[in-house]
Amino acid sequence: MVVENVNPSVYQRLEERTVSETDYDNNYEDMIDEREVFDIIRNLQDPEHPLTLEELNVLDIDSIKIDNKSSTCRVEFTPTIPHCSMATLIGLSIKVKLLRSLPSNFKTEVSIKEGTHASETAINKQLADKERVAAALENMNLLQVVNRCLEDEYNR
Repeated sequence: MVVENVNPSVYQRLEERTVSETDYDNNYEDMIDEREVFDIIRNLQDPEHPLTLEELNVLDIDSIKIDNKSSTCRVEFTPTIPHCSMATLIGLSIKVKLLRSLPSNFKTEVSIKEGTHASETAINKQLADKERVAAALENMNLLQVVNRCLEDEYNR
């Protein structure tokens, strides 16, 4: 594999989320928030580097929008370079992790942040197409790569 971005910038990670008393209160309505979603996807591995998407600043908490009333989760990501050939794979990895982690009634939308990739329109169209996502996940080679991106950073 040819690495496109040989020397990426590495950013500082956010501190781990602290657990509050309401996290253990069964009478408290548990709403999903942006930080919870960020914690779910922050440790996804970059396909080219032994770094997380958070460390590469591909993902940040401000690019996540949650609407609990309509059960929607929208995540925008920023590839490290404008011609990143791994952008579709990164978006697919984010989408799969959310589909596996969020309640089944949640609709997930994953897209490239506007103006950050040369092919953002085409890639966003692919990521929004349920049939194309399902077909991609039926490809065992591609699914193996996605699963590697989903591995915990400490198990690599």
